[in-house]
Amino acid sequence: MSTFTGFTQEDFDVFSVEGLDARMDKIKSVIRPKLEYLGQHFAPALSLQTGQEMFYHVAKHARRTVNPPADTWVAWAADKRGYKKHPHFQLGLWGTHLFAWFALIYESPFKQEIGQAMEERIDEIMKIVPAGFRWSPDHTQPESTPQSELGKAGVLQLIDRLQRVKKAEILCGITIDRHDPILGDAEKLLGRLEQTYSILSRVYQRTAVAVR
Repeated sequence: MSTFTGFTQEDFDVFSVEGLDARMDKIKSVIRPKLEYLGQHFAPALSLQTGQEMFYHVAKHARRTVNPPADTWVAWAADKRGYKKHPHFQLGLWGTHLFAWFALIYESPFKQEIGQAMEERIDEIMKIVPAGFRWSPDHTQPESTPQSELGKAGVLQLIDRLQRVKKAEILCGITIDRHDPILGDAEKLLGRLEQTYSILSRVYQRTAVAVR
């Protein structure tokens, strides 16, 4: 894909297609070229902002045999081979919205160290992250909660759970409703995402340093 034109309703409608093979065909032909483009586009800036070379990985959904994926994404991590073990960044779509996250998911062996780093720097994190940004405890669910609603106590609960519960996760970032006009304006959307990842990179720098 030589140019990125934003996202359309057709992109989100992919998640209504019935059947694994049919939906995967649509993901590959309609959404994946855009994720590839965005993976390449943001890798240099994320590398610069985090101080670590970032490699992008587009979700392949290779393990699925029956259920079609309800979302798809590209992720950036400081590892050529994969991202799931590491603190990383994500950008993707559910049928309802776009998401852009800093994420630590259940496969990571570093959850305790990063959780401790987050706890120690909670006041700094709360200042860096705008009140309108959202937090989620589970990347497999579309729901998330604004920081303004959680407050410091709510964010600390997520961080505490991250350290204690084997399957716990933590994600921080933004969501954009599928009907928001910014999604169809590539320039504005890239600007919003650049601003988002610039903020999330600062969280990464203060927490992922625990496992470097």
